[in-house]
Amino acid sequence: MKVLMFGWEFPPHISGGLGTASYGLTKGMAEQGDLDLTFVMPKPSGDEDQSFLKIMGANHIPVVWKENSREHVEYRLGNFMHPDEYFWLRNGIKYDFTRIYTNDLGCIDFSGKYPANLMEEISNYEAVASVLAHQKAFDIIHSHDWLTYPAGIFAKQISGKPLVIHVHATDFDRSRGKVNPTVYSIEKRGMDACDHIITVSNLTRNTVIEKYHQDPNKVTTVHNAVEPLADVDSYVKSERKDKIVTFLGRITMQKGPEYFVEAAHRVLQKTDSVRFVMAGSGDMMNDMIHLAAQRGIADRFHFPGFLRGRKVYEMLAESDVYIMPSVSEPFGISPLEAMQVGTPTIISKQSGCAEILTHTIKTDYWDIDAMADAIYGIVKYPAMYKSLREKGIEEVNNIKWYDAGLKVRAIYNNLLGWH
Repeated sequence: MKVLMFGWEFPPHISGGLGTASYGLTKGMAEQGDLDLTFVMPKPSGDEDQSFLKIMGANHIPVVWKENSREHVEYRLGNFMHPDEYFWLRNGIKYDFTRIYTNDLGCIDFSGKYPANLMEEISNYEAVASVLAHQKAFDIIHSHDWLTYPAGIFAKQISGKPLVIHVHATDFDRSRGKVNPTVYSIEKRGMDACDHIITVSNLTRNTVIEKYHQDPNKVTTVHNAVEPLADVDSYVKSERKDKIVTFLGRITMQKGPEYFVEAAHRVLQKTDSVRFVMAGSGDMMNDMIHLAAQRGIADRFHFPGFLRGRKVYEMLAESDVYIMPSVSEPFGISPLEAMQVGTPTIISKQSGCAEILTHTIKTDYWDIDAMADAIYGIVKYPAMYKSLREKGIEEVNNIKWYDAGLKVRAIYNNLLGWH
């Protein structure tokens, strides 16, 4: 089976859970064998793991015909693509995209991020999808999150192949209900046009059905999982007097950072032997620094900034408690990552991962007293810490991307009538 998959980010260079989930799912699917997977993204770095799929950069695919010598193409794209592939793709240009600014190769210079002109990049991504849809052979199209839905729709219109869209979040999650009408319309159009919708939790599935008016029969939940850590034993806690409680994620309203600060304030009224870490970056970071100062706990707070790769696991392993107080979290992979390295977790009941995790403490995001009590209990009672640690490791080791991949493959087979 040949799959044309549109994504926006892929490890090691990621800004959130979307890239982590894209990697885990594709790897889990590839383990089944019999799968030819092409993963398209705006701007790869060249150091992505391509042992189980082919990564194509939208910034390397010509959308405007420009005459170039083979030597020049090799000089410009040699690290990413064989010149023959460039010329072959160029033959797939069927529309006039000269309105789009392109470079000397007729390719679009995508940022590979979430820039101010994001809507323009999403639109330009459609042009790339049209070239691929005309040239590549594939059985099914899979689009990850709203940024790639227009590309998926265009590829479906050209090829006639089924389109699966993967909802990792909706704008209702990102905006605390203050939905951007432009984003909503892109999401709704993707859901209406596709053949099947995958959601990362039942929480998200209900939002898709109720807020986007989708047929429940068209929407399937496939919970996320976590990639096994080969070197898990290398992550250890250092000897220290103070306990560490960590929040790790985008410091933005969806993630509920203010509830973390307020819970920290409650805990520090009972004990001063705890330090709090808010790792990440986001539009509310300065507000949180000021809030910690207002509550008189700035000396117990640390803001290390955005962490990636091994540093994430080192921070999680160093922590005595990991907390995710999200207001609306479609899934939330980070608690699973914390559990892998033996760190007890507290998560909001308003998170998708709460549907599959048993050995964690669940509170309402707004209930800072319950959150503070849970933190205090874990840091003060060794038996509670030990139980959550040991049972958490056992539980998370049984949540595998391979199983998620099997569910996605079953959806593909059903749409294609393959059994």
